[in-house]
Amino acid sequence: MQHKDAIYSQTQDVAPFEFNEKVVNVFDDMITRSVPLYRESLQRQAQLAAHYYQPGSCIYDLGCSNGNFGLLFLQEIGAIPFKMQAIDNSRPMLEQYQRRLQPILNSKQIDINHAALEEVKFTVDSASVVVINLTLQFLALNSRDKLLQDIYDALRPGGILLLSEKVIHADTQMAELQQDWYYRLKKENGYSQLEISQKREALENVLIPETLEQHQQRLNNVGFKKIEIWLKWFHFTSFLCVKE
Repeated sequence: MQHKDAIYSQTQDVAPFEFNEKVVNVFDDMITRSVPLYRESLQRQAQLAAHYYQPGSCIYDLGCSNGNFGLLFLQEIGAIPFKMQAIDNSRPMLEQYQRRLQPILNSKQIDINHAALEEVKFTVDSASVVVINLTLQFLALNSRDKLLQDIYDALRPGGILLLSEKVIHADTQMAELQQDWYYRLKKENGYSQLEISQKREALENVLIPETLEQHQQRLNNVGFKKIEIWLKWFHFTSFLCVKE
């Protein structure tokens, strides 16, 4: 059952945001009301992952949360055998993911692991698909280059990275426009000004966005030369990166 997100609806001492049990209980409502085109993005990612998956390889879902991508991928891939490593550092998220997988017959192909992404050990040329949805932005800036390099090295030729992030514009006026339209969306989706401001305070210094150009430069630096921005809504951006 999906519960309504009312975490920040009352005035409170705001603690740094974390994916605890309180957030997990309202996560689907929170993310669909807070991230434009969230379901569309996941559906197309599941289709892209199924298209690019190479038999015998591994799929990594990094920052898998409660399994929304994994469940859609199970529907998309059908009877084709696959291996997926679903990794997150939130135990409550993974516990909910595990409960959602229990009634699904082919769910044993998904291996759920509790770990920080900085600790994941990749095997070179082992993967054909890596997914990072709105997760890199929560890592320390000095950890992002190494993770992306490890991912590139783990991918087989022809493999893909699907990366979605909240980005910030380098131009101050454009950055303000992005933020204003984002808050407009949240209000249209039922969030009050109090909820918006308290959520912003909770995420300060926890979610650290970078510019589109910084992401593109990092992706180029680790080795990706074929990069497509396939979905963009103001500062929400989804990349398709193919290893040649």
